[in-house]
Amino acid sequence: MQVTLQTLVGGLSLGAIYALIAVGFSVVYRTMGLVNFAHADVAMIGAYAASTFYLTTHVPFGLAIVISIVVTGVIGLVIERVLRPLENKDFDLMLIGTIGFGTVLQAAATLIWGTTGRAMPSPISSGPLEVMGIRIRTYDLMVIAITAACVVLLTLFLQRTKPGAAMQAVAMDHEAATAVGIHVGRSNALAFAIGAGIAALAGSLAGPMLYVDATLGGALGVKGFAAAMLGGFGSIPGAVVGGLAIGVLDSYAGDHFQGYSVLVTFLVFTVAIMIRPTGIFGERTVSRA
Repeated sequence: MQVTLQTLVGGLSLGAIYALIAVGFSVVYRTMGLVNFAHADVAMIGAYAASTFYLTTHVPFGLAIVISIVVTGVIGLVIERVLRPLENKDFDLMLIGTIGFGTVLQAAATLIWGTTGRAMPSPISSGPLEVMGIRIRTYDLMVIAITAACVVLLTLFLQRTKPGAAMQAVAMDHEAATAVGIHVGRSNALAFAIGAGIAALAGSLAGPMLYVDATLGGALGVKGFAAAMLGGFGSIPGAVVGGLAIGVLDSYAGDHFQGYSVLVTFLVFTVAIMIRPTGIFGERTVSRA
């Protein structure tokens, strides 16, 4: 029983990272109806940026994350600005454009940081907590707490602020939002910047848990994308639930099917999607094609 609970705790912390990736996918999708395939590579850049400032300039880990979010937020704005002329004109080109940006980001990371990658130490030096015989890493608790705070702040932003309300309006009806004077381009740019910032947060938090290199985006992106689909693409609560579910499933599969953990995880995911194609929270789909 203790082993099972121990695995559950480890899965929840990893799942929190996948949830953040999925939330970033959902923010852009809700606003533009576009899957940003460069999203996971933005998370990789965020991980590299945070590790650089944390390890090289020795700034506090929290400040390194903030700098990483600012850097990647600008990248998100650049991606949106380049794709803006294609909005409502060629949806396929927008998709190809995000894939192209992802490839460019991987190449840039290799040029800047090299091909060997880096290990990032945990910013928390204290030992694990022991609760009822279960050893819980303090860093895991920190990751879960930061993820929860991020989701709450994002929800408050979308529900309680004018820019958030504008993003919601654009997500519901693009033409009606334009008719009432909402600047759709500005709303889309904000969605890309927020999505990129959340990706950077996920990448930065993943740094001490995973190895930071140019392939990190692929590892996080596949499971983050699966989490978004499992929860219901475009749904923020769905992204969180889907991320935690994928993380726990991944953790249990890793313990019981070591050589086939990825296969087992995606077999279960495939069955779940076949049973409920719209995902757990199954919101309406958005299409601007």
